[in-house]
Amino acid sequence: DDGLPKLKISHLYKEMLNKVDGNDSSAQDYIQEKLRSAMWLIKSIQNRQKTIYRVSKAIVQRQQEFFKKGPLYLKPMILKDIAEEIGMHESTVSRVTTNKYMHTPIGLFELKYFFNTGLGGKDGGIDISNEALKLKLKKIINNENPLKPLSDQKLAVLLTKDDVKIARRTVAKYREMMGIDSSSQRKKRA
Repeated sequence: DDGLPKLKISHLYKEMLNKVDGNDSSAQDYIQEKLRSAMWLIKSIQNRQKTIYRVSKAIVQRQQEFFKKGPLYLKPMILKDIAEEIGMHESTVSRVTTNKYMHTPIGLFELKYFFNTGLGGKDGGIDISNEALKLKLKKIINNENPLKPLSDQKLAVLLTKDDVKIARRTVAKYREMMGIDSSSQRKKRA
């Protein structure tokens, strides 16, 4: 709210209402209708700001690890989680988070970024968000031996050792989504 101007109705219009001849009810009705519309608009904007604040606050509370340690610690979270927490409908949370951004100590993020499904950990292991999984996968690939790149199956096995149960085809899907070539295409010739 600090950077936004406070919306209010100009006293000019209230004065106009007082100056209108009592016999001219159409002019008086017109001005009153416009004043009601303006007050409704201001109230609607204030309600939207409160909703954005409540959603943002709930996100921050649920994603503490992300804000302290970075994107690898993003927890799985869906719109329904926040909607239930703040007592609103999922569609309201969806509308409020569309094209809205949060400036954080680690960067600027669209509010939609925080909503992602997750994969369950193996044998009761940790749940991991899709975004965090992509970052882990990218890190492993960036650190692999370029002469012997890891196959999707080997990548899946490495992630499984980190308590992330993932199928080879899921590794392939995420690798392709990030624009990373297959192991045969990544292989550097000696």
